[in-house]
Amino acid sequence: MTNDIRYRFATAQIAYRFLNELKHWPVADVKTSLLDGGLVVKVRYQFDGNGFDYTLAELDEMAAKHGGSETT
Repeated sequence: MTNDIRYRFATAQIAYRFLNELKHWPVADVKTSLLDGGLVVKVRYQFDGNGFDYTLAELDEMAAKHGGSETT
């Protein structure tokens, strides 16, 4: 199953920092793109649907570290 999640940040600079950290992220293979003038980062990854989604938990934690939050 493919999961898409979006995180909003206060500035484009912070969003780019988050994006750059994901480029070298060892937890999972993720695809990213910038939206909404660079303030939103869309992350796409594969989840097998079994059990707890640790990838999502790690993404949430990393986004929070950069002051980001999940958005629709």
